[in-house]
Amino acid sequence: MSEYPEGLPIGSGWVSTVDHADVVFPYDGSVIGSAPVGTVSLASKAIDEAVAVKREVAALPSRTRRALLNDVALALRSRSEEFEQLLVLETGKPLVDCRVEVARTIVTWEAAAEEVSRLHGETVPLDLLPSGDGLVGFWKRKPIGVVVGIAGFNYPLLLASHKIAPAIAAGCPVVVKPAPQTPLATLWLVHLVRCASPVPSMVQLVTGDAAVGSALVTDRRVGAVSFTGSAAVGHRIARDAAPTKTLLELGSNAALVVAEDADLDAAADAVLRGGFYASGQACISVQRVLVVSSVAEEFTAKVLARLGEVVTGDPRLSDTRVSALIDRRSTERALEWVDKATAAGARVLAGGSVADGVLAPTVLADVPDGVECWDEEVFAPVVCLRTVSDVDEAFAAVNASRYGLHAAVFSRSLRTAFRALDELEVGGVIVNEVPGFRSDTMPYGGVKDSGIGREGPRFAVEELTVTRMAVLRP
Repeated sequence: MSEYPEGLPIGSGWVSTVDHADVVFPYDGSVIGSAPVGTVSLASKAIDEAVAVKREVAALPSRTRRALLNDVALALRSRSEEFEQLLVLETGKPLVDCRVEVARTIVTWEAAAEEVSRLHGETVPLDLLPSGDGLVGFWKRKPIGVVVGIAGFNYPLLLASHKIAPAIAAGCPVVVKPAPQTPLATLWLVHLVRCASPVPSMVQLVTGDAAVGSALVTDRRVGAVSFTGSAAVGHRIARDAAPTKTLLELGSNAALVVAEDADLDAAADAVLRGGFYASGQACISVQRVLVVSSVAEEFTAKVLARLGEVVTGDPRLSDTRVSALIDRRSTERALEWVDKATAAGARVLAGGSVADGVLAPTVLADVPDGVECWDEEVFAPVVCLRTVSDVDEAFAAVNASRYGLHAAVFSRSLRTAFRALDELEVGGVIVNEVPGFRSDTMPYGGVKDSGIGREGPRFAVEELTVTRMAVLRP
């Protein structure tokens, strides 16, 4: 289990808090630890401390920032099993998914280290106009300033790393706020970073409620806010933070299209893997499946025949794939949405019930537009099947959503694949694989209500730096 000082890492030390909150294991409700609860005044103090070291952090040599990022990656690797076990207890996510989270986290830190050496500008041909004759022009990238990073509960270690590591690579101090339900892994991560850093206060952490988050994002001294969470909260942050730059990784209801020429076994496998990993609590998990009518019956039979492979139960067991959601309220909301869908004409093909606190993997058919299970992000192990006449209708249905993060298409046709790339209004098109595929080095983000900006160390570093143009007359 983790070992770090008491309190919150603010300034160069750790600050005591008046209040603490229990952190519970979602599967059985047992208390697994206690976390300090921050306040608005502590949020303001953290920004004070970040501003105080902004110039010092920006001046750190590239070799120092790269070494720090690599040192953190090594520290994470040496403690990977402990982090995996902590994440299971803190999030209730199955062990297999927590192992993936830790592995991806390490890659994220390693990739951020590589980006330090690629942070450079270019020369500009100013003499394209006569007024530029004799001038030398070039630009360089400079840190945007203090970064506020706010992460969701479902992948707390990985999401926090996508805020902190690129900020360090860019030369920015960062204040991170974890989700109230899952602060422990992030506290431990920040402790590891500060132990390795020549400027400990370049990375700070504040816990707390929405008021704490609001104090962080509305502070005019902040250069950028990076948020991962729901669309509703993200939109409010963008309004409240303006004109501060915001990077928003928001919700979705990822679609998977099954064309008439698809490998149906592979597509069915993708629904099982992509719809239920992390107990469905992933913004790019399969939620809407659009199947061309000529193969719909066969495809549906294949999915239902294999649904028993999705093992439910204790997330600490290596074969578990679906466990309890983050809290009872989330489970009740998902059940309510399923009930609303059936009242509107949907059919429950499997699941739709709770046993021992775990929502069974649920498959719905004929879910109409206008109900939450189809229109919104269910964030639970619920998959909706819809039969369409052809790929044209499927693509139109994908684009009809207000979300646009990832979508998948299963087809043997290159023409269909490239049509999807050209026509689907999403941030990522995944062909013959789950829409939940994400390499942490690729640009990741959405369009429409799924957010603005891109993550992935290379792209996040660009977001967290600004160009500074130099014009010289020798």
